[in-house]
Amino acid sequence: MPDSLPPCRARWNCVCSRDDGLRRHRIAPVEFSGDPDAAFARVKRLVADTRRTRVLTATDRYLHARCRTRIGFVDDLELLLCREAGVIQVRSASRLGIYDFGVNRRRVERLRRRSEGT
Repeated sequence: MPDSLPPCRARWNCVCSRDDGLRRHRIAPVEFSGDPDAAFARVKRLVADTRRTRVLTATDRYLHARCRTRIGFVDDLELLLCREAGVIQVRSASRLGIYDFGVNRRRVERLRRRSEGT
């Protein structure tokens, strides 16, 4: 289980909430209030219930899922619970290609909207 999520490569097919990432890849983490474990469990359920998504690894503070786009490309979604900071760090990246037409950013923003109130 990683202690942090990897940064995005130089391509335009990734978003990540790491502070040291490039500006074009930067996206805010998923924030929560209350019990961190309950919030992370809720977000993990939201990911697991998402169409064309398969959870590959899930622990008490890390999740790795494979997401298929409508046209069949495969993306990786990673979440990392940071209890003390009150956030869930997030990274979503295409496995292939140089540009993802915003698919990864929309995926994370949709997850954020669905998780509001956690």
